[in-house]
Amino acid sequence: MHIHDSPEAIYRDVAAIGRISSVPTLLKIICSNTGMGFAAVARVTDGTWTACAVQDDIHFGLLPGGQLDVRTTLCIEARAARKPVVFDQASLDPVYCNHHTPRLYNIESYISVPIIRPGGEYFGNLCAIDPRPLRVPDQKTVAMFESFAELIGRQLAQEESQLATETALLDERTTAELREQFIAVLGHDLRNPLASVSALAELLVRRNTEPEIARVGERIRGASRRMALLIDDVLDFARGRMGSGLVVAPAEVADLGTSLSEVVSELRLAHPDRQIDEHIDIAANVWCDRGRIQQLLSNLLANALTHGATDQPVLVEARSDARGCLRVSVSNGGEPIAPTNLAKIFEPYWRPADSGANGGLGLGLHICSMIVKAHGGSLEVSSSAEAGTCFTARVSLARERAGV
Repeated sequence: MHIHDSPEAIYRDVAAIGRISSVPTLLKIICSNTGMGFAAVARVTDGTWTACAVQDDIHFGLLPGGQLDVRTTLCIEARAARKPVVFDQASLDPVYCNHHTPRLYNIESYISVPIIRPGGEYFGNLCAIDPRPLRVPDQKTVAMFESFAELIGRQLAQEESQLATETALLDERTTAELREQFIAVLGHDLRNPLASVSALAELLVRRNTEPEIARVGERIRGASRRMALLIDDVLDFARGRMGSGLVVAPAEVADLGTSLSEVVSELRLAHPDRQIDEHIDIAANVWCDRGRIQQLLSNLLANALTHGATDQPVLVEARSDARGCLRVSVSNGGEPIAPTNLAKIFEPYWRPADSGANGGLGLGLHICSMIVKAHGGSLEVSSSAEAGTCFTARVSLARERAGV
């Protein structure tokens, strides 16, 4: 057995990936952005294929530490060539239609990108699969995988260098700096290609003479908006975890009601089949960060549309009261939140056990709680079969009481 194939070496590699706190988020972003149901970071050697981190929304059944016969995988080909292997429908692909791997694992769409350490040493692959044919070979998707793989390789090198110099305890300051650098690179690498995709979508939407192309543009634009929100949530969460807190820029806002109505209108366009009722009456000026309060409502409303009953309306209310408070609430019908889950619902990455592949990253409500806290306010939730589910945020109208 080669030294890199030993159980001890593989265990160390699995643990090394497990220490990179951003990897689960990257895998969730991959599944959310591509629609693929399974994504993984795999350690690949001449004789072994080992899952180090997994996002499994299709019940593929592989857990971190689980192994496959490397000869049955396509990662061995990506390893040999040190190039991505990508196809969107194996059964029709001229190269892979008769390949044993897609048939063995019931794969139609597939992408695998090598993870290379900065020194040039091969580690493994960042890969994703799905039994459905999905459009994945486009340049933007491959570029996203390559950026993520590069980031993982770079972070692996940083983790290993840090472990080599540690004795008994981790240096918390060094760990925070590494994470901050990683998140900064992540945000930069994702925002630039996403801006290009969004611009292309806008051009397609304007093709009024070609309705099918315009519809494709609308879908791309919607996906780009969801991706932008995911990036914003991840970066906001990272800033909060690293101690800098959520950034707010408060000012006296005289037309907050109009700004909140714009948020409702945007989500109506994104969900034309849903009924959204709004009652917005904000007579007083509000000392707040306009964009953050819009983000608060957007996240709460998106959550209600995702988890509420599709045959019942969602109600948005925003009012200024005589006690000097702004009250923003979003209510929906449907299955109530279990009492045991109410205490967890604002925790980061928490999602209901029955949440599907499109349930998001589990950061939206946590970001809402951070926004309200940054404004010196409170966020509450109530849920019952009779009254439905209602999230209510309260912040002070006045600068002196808002605490921001």
